Amino acid sequence: MTITTRHAFTLHVDLLPPTEVGNVQGGFRRIVPIVGGRVDGPDLQGEILPGGADWNLEGDDGTFTVWARYDIKLADGTIVGVVNGGTGVTPPEEEFGKGDLAPALPTKPTFEVPAGGPEWLKETRFFGVLREESITRVRIEIHRWDLEGTWAPTV
Repeated sequence: MTITTRHAFTLHVDLLPPTEVGNVQGGFRRIVPIVGGRVDGPDLQGEILPGGADWNLEGDDGTFTVWARYDIKLADGTIVGVVNGGTGVTPPEEEFGKGDLAPALPTKPTFEVPAGGPEWLKETRFFGVLREESITRVRIEIHRWDLEGTWAPTV
């Protein structure tokens, strides 16, 4: 079996400063409003619509978890929903808003595609690499991966 990957597109996500919810079960919760941005790359172009958010959790166990929900408007006008989550190592407090996020956080984006929209977004496997550019912007590089060949479990 062979796994191949390639860059599909990049999300440049504009944010408002986080609202600190505070300590909750499992860690410290922040809500980060998503206010816009752009999508560019070889496979997809468009804009990120305002109105989404990331509900992230700085875990008591040293993890950092993101879970974001937002929408993108593709160049042809199609609205596609995005859910993107991932977990990595909590960056030191002094690193928030100052560059790379530990230095990158792996994510697993999924896409909600309306009838008549680009079906390949639902059918393709993706992984993301999230990097914090500033307190008000993150960049998420989205990569496609495919499995070639067959796999059968041994008994």
